[in-house]
Amino acid sequence: MKSPVVKRSIVIAGHKTSVSLEDAFWQGLKQIAAGRGMTLSDLVATIDHDRRQGNLSSAIRLFVLDYYRARGDGGTTEERSRGGGGTGDESARGGSGPSLAAASRSA
Repeated sequence: MKSPVVKRSIVIAGHKTSVSLEDAFWQGLKQIAAGRGMTLSDLVATIDHDRRQGNLSSAIRLFVLDYYRARGDGGTTEERSRGGGGTGDESARGGSGPSLAAASRSA
């Protein structure tokens, strides 16, 4: 039986690493990168740089989840865990900086 998890190699800041994600997350990540005019490697490097804990695969899953949730109702996983919601910091929406929080909120 085929595993739903796909392992791919990616270069981050000049170093090759492997990331295991479900295909739906890979597809979502590619769409986000394309929509921002970024390479997949650049987007993953930003996620890697901004993650606070956990492994890279988990950070990517949360990033993709936050991105698509923000498109629907504006809240992020982090805001929900604190009991917040709504649209969050509107000044970060549409920002072009490398911040994960700003990146996950821009649509």
